[in-house]
Amino acid sequence: MRRKDRAISDDEAIKLLENGKFGVLSMTCENGYAYGIPLNYAYRDGNIYFHCAGEGAKLDNIRHNNKVSFCVVGETRPLPEKFSYSYESVVAFGKAEEISGKEKEDALFMLIEKYSADFKEKGREYINRAAPETTVVKISVEHITGKARR
Repeated sequence: MRRKDRAISDDEAIKLLENGKFGVLSMTCENGYAYGIPLNYAYRDGNIYFHCAGEGAKLDNIRHNNKVSFCVVGETRPLPEKFSYSYESVVAFGKAEEISGKEKEDALFMLIEKYSADFKEKGREYINRAAPETTVVKISVEHITGKARR
């Protein structure tokens, strides 16, 4: 990181991962191009989880090269008098893999808890119906870097 004075602690970066609403998953395509896609996610115990369809560009790219990064931007606001922004962000680097079984079910419920907390019972029913057609990916975070201007 070039601006070491803007670095945030690992604890602050993890808190941003835990509380962020959306992130951007970045991967390398087989043709060499970079591919970034916004998505919702859940973070717990050093892992980022997201769900997707059983086929598509995300899974093709992960199967080609499972080294990915995941960026979350927290609070931002313009600082017009300084021609700048107040911001906070974190980038997590790790390896992505499809998961199954109880870990998959738990990850889907984490997403329910995060995005539909008032509908947990309906969420469990939804998971039971939709899980067979849903793919869940876990990113095992190996390194994180966070930055903020407050």
